[in-house]
Amino acid sequence: MKPFNKIVTFLRKVKCNQRLLFALCVLALTLPNFLLFFIDSSPLLVRLCNIVLPLCIWWWAMTWLRRPGKMFWILFLFVFFDAFQIVLLDMYGGAILAVDMFLNVATTNASEIGEQLGGILPAVTFVFVVYLPLLFFSTVSIYHPSLTRRFLQLNRRLATAGIGVGIAMLVACYIAVPKFSFINDIYPANVTDNLIIAIQRTVATNNYHNTSHGFTFNAKATHHANEKEAYILVIGETARADNFGVYGYNRPTTPLLAQEENLVTYTDVLSQANVTHKSVPMILSAVSAENFDDIYHQKSIITAMNEAGFATAFFSNQRPNRSFIDFFAAEAHRSVFVKQNAPSSANIPDSQLIDYLKEELADSARCHKRFVVLHTYGSHFNYSDRYPDEARRFTPDRITTIGYKNRQTMVNAYDNSIVNTDMLLHSIISEARNAGYSACVVYLSDHGEDIYDDDRRLYMHASPSPSYYQLHVPLLVWTSESYEQNHPAEHAALRANVNKPVASNLVVFHTLLGLSGVTTPYAKNAFSLCSPAYSSPKRFYLNDHNDPLPMDEIGLKHQDLMMLRKQHMQYP
Repeated sequence: MKPFNKIVTFLRKVKCNQRLLFALCVLALTLPNFLLFFIDSSPLLVRLCNIVLPLCIWWWAMTWLRRPGKMFWILFLFVFFDAFQIVLLDMYGGAILAVDMFLNVATTNASEIGEQLGGILPAVTFVFVVYLPLLFFSTVSIYHPSLTRRFLQLNRRLATAGIGVGIAMLVACYIAVPKFSFINDIYPANVTDNLIIAIQRTVATNNYHNTSHGFTFNAKATHHANEKEAYILVIGETARADNFGVYGYNRPTTPLLAQEENLVTYTDVLSQANVTHKSVPMILSAVSAENFDDIYHQKSIITAMNEAGFATAFFSNQRPNRSFIDFFAAEAHRSVFVKQNAPSSANIPDSQLIDYLKEELADSARCHKRFVVLHTYGSHFNYSDRYPDEARRFTPDRITTIGYKNRQTMVNAYDNSIVNTDMLLHSIISEARNAGYSACVVYLSDHGEDIYDDDRRLYMHASPSPSYYQLHVPLLVWTSESYEQNHPAEHAALRANVNKPVASNLVVFHTLLGLSGVTTPYAKNAFSLCSPAYSSPKRFYLNDHNDPLPMDEIGLKHQDLMMLRKQHMQYP
C-alpha cells in the first residue's frame, strides 16, 4: 500500500482548478464536432446541430458528479472515440469512424498499426497533447475538493436548456434535410452505432464454422483427366492500376510484365471494397457486394477446387488476422502464413512466396492438377519497406512523415513497390511456364490507395467515401502456350473481353472456375472473363454498412473514370 499512498499524496499536491477542468472536459469531448463543422460537407444546419446537441449533452452529463475528473474517466470510451476520430479526420477529411475502421483495428496486426501511426505523427501528437494532460488532471481531480452543488445545479439547468435547443435543431434537420438521420449524421451517435454493428459482425464471423458447416459446391472437373494443369491466383495488396506501366503510366514500373506476350491486361477494373477484410473474401468466394451476407454461409473457391480433385495450397505473406481470409486458407490441403511465427518487426519480402510455389509445382507426382493462392503484402504502407534494393528505381524514397509536402517521396516509394510486384509476377509466371503445366496466372489487387492525388488530399485506403484511386485496381491474366492450345475458346474470350467494365471481386471466382473447367451451380458464365457470354455487370461498391451502392451513386461513372485515368497518366 505504501507506493499507492505515495501516489495519492503526490496527486493531492498537484494544483487542480475543478471549474476549469469541468469546462475543458466538456470542450474536449466535443472537439471532433467542432472540427467536423469546418471539414464536413453537410448543410450548415446539420453541422450546427452536430455541435449544439452533443456539447449540451456532455455538459449535462458532467454535472452529475461533483468531481469532473471522475466523470471524464467514466466517459473514457468516448474519449477514445474522440482521439481516434481526430486522427481519422487528418487522414480522410470529413470521414466518421466507420464499421470497417473498427474491424480494421481488430484484424490488423500491431506492426501494421505502428507503421501507419508512425507516419502521421502530427495528428497523433496533437491527440496526445490534448487528451493525456486532461486524463492526468482528471485523476488529480478525484483527490481534490468537490465542485459545489450550486455550481452543478446552475450548469445542469443551462445544459438542459441547451439540449432543448439542440432537439429543436434536430427536428429542423429532419424536416429540412433529405435523408438526415440522428444515427448517421450526429457524432458520436453514428460512431456508437458503428461500434455495435462491428461487434455484431465479429460475433457472426467467429460463428462462421457453424453457419457454413456442411456447405458444398457440388463441383466437378470437366477437363481431360490426364491434363497437367496449374492455376495460380495472386492477390495483391494496395496496388492501384494507374501506377502500373502496363496501364500506360509514364514511369517504367512494370518492364518485365510488358515483355510477356501472353499477358492480358484489363483496363477498366473496379474493386467492390476498399478494405482487405472484405475485398479478399469476395475475391475468393462466390459472394459479391450484392449478396455479401451470404459469406457467413458459404465456403471459398478452394473448397470447389478440392471437390473437383485439385491439390490446393494457400501461401500468404500477411499475418493471420482472425478473418474470413484465415478460414478460407484453412480449406486448402496446404496452408502457410509466412510471417505467423516471425517476430513482429520481421520484414519478409514477397519473393519468399516463390519458394513455396516451387515446392507445390514440383510435386506433380502426387497430383497433376493444382490450384495455388498467393497472398502478397504488395504495396501496403510503409511502402519503402516493401521492396529490396534492386527494385529501388525512384528516389528519394525513404518516408519519414506522411503529408502532402512529402507526396513525391511517397509516390517514389510506392512506385518502387510496384516494380517489386513486377519482379514477383515475372518470377511466378516463369515458374509456371518452366514447370510444364497448362497454366494460368491471375493477378489482381484487393484495393488501391490514395496518395494526395487531388484537391481533397486524401491518403491511404479504407475511407468511408472511397475515391477512384482506392477502387481502380489491376487485373492481369497470363496463360501458357499449352493452355492456349488446349483451351482456345477460353483464351479467345479472355482477349475479347479485355476492354469491358469489370467488377474485380465479382468476376475472379467465376473466371477461375471457367479457366480450370470446374463446374458448379454457383458458377455463372455471364461473370466469367473467359466466356463469350460475359456481360459487363452493373458495378457496386460495398459500403460500410454492407449495402451495395451503384458506382455512379458514389460518384464513379464510367466516363469520369476514363477522364481521371487520363489525367493520372501525367503523374507523378
